[in-house]
Amino acid sequence: MSFEKNVFINCPFDNEYRPMLRALIFTILYLELEPQIAVTVSSGNIRIMEIIKLIRKSKYSIHDISRCEPLKTGELPRFNMPYEMGLDIGCCIYGKDPLNDKKCLILEKERNAEFKQQMQRYVNLAI
Repeated sequence: MSFEKNVFINCPFDNEYRPMLRALIFTILYLELEPQIAVTVSSGNIRIMEIIKLIRKSKYSIHDISRCEPLKTGELPRFNMPYEMGLDIGCCIYGKDPLNDKKCLILEKERNAEFKQQMQRYVNLAI
């Protein structure tokens, strides 16, 4: 697996998202790139360390944050996908060659001025 060909995928892994994940993987393979997905091999592995390894060895990444909302009314949303996106963006900013040449695609529910302001508050980046 080569840094230049690896694509880290940060997305939901539930049944509802599965068709989208299949389409992402198909497209990545069609482009002769290598999808990288965090899968817990055993309970002995620390998931975040696996994710960091995949981020570091992938030039490209796809972050789908379109479903970062509470599952039930009154609950907090899950922040793992925005957190992983932040790790990847940090890797781009603070990493040395070739990490500072990484490219990220961020998939979101909708793109409007309010969402852009929200992202700037949460991520503190100029989007």
